[in-house]
Amino acid sequence: MGRLTEQVRADLTESMKARTAERTSTLRMLQAAIKNEQISLGHELSDEEALSVIRKSVKQRHDSIEQYTRGNRPDLASKEAAEVEILKSYMPPELSDSELESGLREIIASTGAQSKKDMGKVMKEATARYKGRVDGRKIQEIVSRLLP
Repeated sequence: MGRLTEQVRADLTESMKARTAERTSTLRMLQAAIKNEQISLGHELSDEEALSVIRKSVKQRHDSIEQYTRGNRPDLASKEAAEVEILKSYMPPELSDSELESGLREIIASTGAQSKKDMGKVMKEATARYKGRVDGRKIQEIVSRLLP
């Protein structure tokens, strides 16, 4: 069993003892998602696989926030936002825009990208390097700004 899965289980137990309902509910949903993925794959999840489940859960909640905001339900949107914050505590810290931009400049130089036609090469390299640490849309936005 991965260290991340163990951490979620330990935090859930601690949250239940502390009677923090919102955190307990979020961690229960996360643990259920991890367990479902474990069953579908047929083996204990590695930390990378568990992180993938967490990323998927965060993305689902961002989609829900968008839907609730459009549906004029700020109460539900704020609940989802709180769950996102709990889930993000298990993810590696995101890169700042300046760190990301300098890394992308380096990738552009190493791949020899000259124009927006070469954006695919840069995106492939960047998404592999920064997987889970940066949103793909943010990478695309900065790369399109950097390439002429």
